[in-house]
Order: sequence, then C-alpha cells, then structure tokens
Amino acid sequence: MTSEEKKVYLLLKAVIFHYHGLDDAEQRDLEKVAADFNGADELAWALAFVAEDYITAFDRARVYLNNIIGDYAKSKRVELINMVWQSNNLKGYVTEMEATAMLKLARDWNVEKELIELVLQ
Repeated sequence: MTSEEKKVYLLLKAVIFHYHGLDDAEQRDLEKVAADFNGADELAWALAFVAEDYITAFDRARVYLNNIIGDYAKSKRVELINMVWQSNNLKGYVTEMEATAMLKLARDWNVEKELIELVLQ
C-alpha cells in the first residue's frame, strides 16, 4: 500500500470517527490499522488534518478525497466506503450523522447504490 493509499484510508476513517467525537474504541481502531499498515506517519497526518479545524474537517476531507478517489476503480471506491461502514459497526451501531456522512461520500464517488446494498445485507 502506498503512502497516499494509507492517507486516504486513515483520513476516511478518522473523519467519519470524528464526525460525532472520537471515542476510545475508535482511537484504538485507528492505531491498530496504522500499525497493521506501518502507517504511523499517515495516521499522524490524518489526525492533524482533522484537528486543524474540527468543524470543517468533513468538508475539507471530502474535497481532498474526491480529488484522489475519482481516479480509483469502482471496486476500490466500494471497498473504501464499506471499510468505513464495517469499522463503525464494530462499536455495535452507526449514528445517523455517520450514516449521512458515508452516504454523501458514496454519492460523491458514484457508489451510493452499492453502499445501500451492503448495508441491507
């Protein structure tokens, strides 16, 4: 996995997790994923990106991610949005705000139908 792919993956998780406020389980999940991917620098970058301004973090991340992910294959876009959905399910629920954020990203990436199908499974 390239450094850019690690940044995309970790920023996507971080911005969704911070949407309602990062809890301990989500922080551990981010740290575990970063360790698994040898991505400590990319995690630090993603957290700094979010911390720059929590209020605008999601909108800024959307712009950043849309510029990169538009070039990804559809299967990769679906994989990324599903990864975030599954990560949120680890805590046993997905908040309405998180679901709305993921739907916005899925719509941006033209994989809204695929996300809905994955959720219904």
